[in-house]
This record gives sequence, C-alpha cells and structure tokens, in this order.
Amino acid sequence: MTSSADQIDTDLLRKMYESMLLIRIFEERVAELVTEGRVKTPCHLYIGQEAIASGVCAALEKEDYVWGGHRSHGHYLAKGGQLNLMMAEIFGKGNGCSKGRGGSMHLFAREVGILGTVPLVSATIPLAVGAGLASKVRSDGRVSVAFFGDGAMEEGPFHESANFAALYKLPILFVCENNYYASHMQLLERRSLDNLAKVGEAHGMSAVSLDGNDVVAIYRAAAEGVARGRDGAGPTFLECRTYRWRGHVGPSWDMDVGVLRKDELKDWLPKDPVARARTLLLERGLPAGEFERVEAAIHSVVEDAVAFAIESSAPAEIGLLDHVYYSAGNF
Repeated sequence: MTSSADQIDTDLLRKMYESMLLIRIFEERVAELVTEGRVKTPCHLYIGQEAIASGVCAALEKEDYVWGGHRSHGHYLAKGGQLNLMMAEIFGKGNGCSKGRGGSMHLFAREVGILGTVPLVSATIPLAVGAGLASKVRSDGRVSVAFFGDGAMEEGPFHESANFAALYKLPILFVCENNYYASHMQLLERRSLDNLAKVGEAHGMSAVSLDGNDVVAIYRAAAEGVARGRDGAGPTFLECRTYRWRGHVGPSWDMDVGVLRKDELKDWLPKDPVARARTLLLERGLPAGEFERVEAAIHSVVEDAVAFAIESSAPAEIGLLDHVYYSAGNF
C-alpha cells in the first residue's frame, strides 16, 4: 500500500523536518532560560506540536497571513519570522519583533505575513476572517490562517467567525490544535462530545480531523485547504490532534496539571513528530551524519540568537508612550 508520505517530495519533507527541529531546539533553549531565571516573560511552549505549524506553513506563500495565540513561537518560526528578533522580544529588548512591548505572546512579522498573536483565547480568529474578507475584496489571492487551541472552540468569536467565513466563502484556514487541554481542563471535562471537526462542518466548512503529529498529513490537508481558498471555494477547518509535552505555561513537564496528564504524557512521547519525520528521511536514504550536521547548525543559530538578545538594549524610556495612542506615522 502506498502511504501519503510516499507522494511527498524529499526536499519538501526535509524542509518541514528542519522547520520542526528549529522549533524544538528553540523551545528547549527557551525552557532552559526560563528555568535559569534569565527570561521573565511567561512562555507557553510548543514542544510536541511542531508538525502542525511546520506542515501548515509549508503549504503557504510568504504573502499569506498567519494569526496565532499565546502558544505561537512555532507559528512564527515556521512562517519565516526572524529568530533573533523573536528571541530579543522574549527578553523584552527594544529591537524585538514587537519592540520589546509584547514578550512571548505578542509576536509580529509583517514582512512574512505574521500580523499578530495575542493571549486572549480566540481573539485573533475574527482578525483572520477580516484579513480573509479583505483578500476577497482585493482579489489578491492571499489566504489567511487562524491557529487556535481546542479551548477556543468554546468561545463565541470562533462560531461567529466560522459562520461569516463560510457564508461569504472567504479564503481562510481554521487550524484547531487540539492538544486535549484548555489550560488545566481536559477536553471531555468541558464538552459532552469529542467532535470538533463536526462542529467546523456544521458551520458549512470543509472539515477534517487529522493526526497532528504527522507532518505529511498536515501538509497535504493544508495544501488542499489553501487551494480551496484561492479558488474561491471557501474556508477549511483542520482539527489537528496532538499533545503538548510541557506545562500550560512554563518549562515544567506538566507537574502543574495533575497526575492524569502526567500518565498520558508517556503515551505521547513515542509519537514525537520530529522523530517520525526523521525516520521517513532515513528510509529515503538521507545519511545519519546529515542529521547531526543540521542539528549542530540549528543549535548554533539559536545560541547566536540568545547572544543577540542578551546584548540588545532595553526599550528607550522616551518612547514608552509610543503606540499607546494613535498618531500619524506611528503605526
């Protein structure tokens, strides 16, 4: 039987693997910095969920838009945001991607289509819909992606946005990263049914539930959704079932969420999305030494980013009120 992975170009698979590995190594380094007390901003780590950001963003063009939430380091990196600038932002430095004003949860990189991530659950979903509406009016061919967690499915803005997007056939990808927990509450402690994809379908969207640790499956579904959006066929809903390895916020191995979640983690570690992609590449003949070279190179650029952030200056006091109120030319 031919698997979906057999139909994916090796260069693309390698690109997605390297994207996932960059996210993993970056996040592990941030976890160390938080533990050491060198990073003070709250950091919601993406470890374990890397296949979703990497698979979806591999299906996008630079000009397409991405919107995220509080756990969006991976989205920023997968879409092509500058590593040094995000690290500087996490350190609260003035040359960070949000000028040191946002920290870990407020990331911005207009040059690659990242128009905002915010910690308010579901808050950027309507913004993605607004961007999708603008793209349709302009006929510019751009697609907007809203990344959000399973908890956002219980918020009004999701349902209003999904209905509007489906009604007007907007070019949007709704990507639900279902890691089964909204902060500390498991999915079925909050919902009577495990049926998120059906909820998307009920709003009139094409919807599918996916293995969120399979980067190839994610890419293929995202590519189909992006093509639908560009062709004027409307939005697509992807439920990507995955698991975060660390706590809701911070570097702990989920000691903060109780015994049940710790017992579950052992079942998810063998499903590591990075290791799965590495195995596929090994099966295609990529030499083991090449993985070592790539990993060393990523560790090097991450350490360069840490040094860049540490050496950067804090925001200047004279500009503290900039961007608080609108002023011409200050946007």
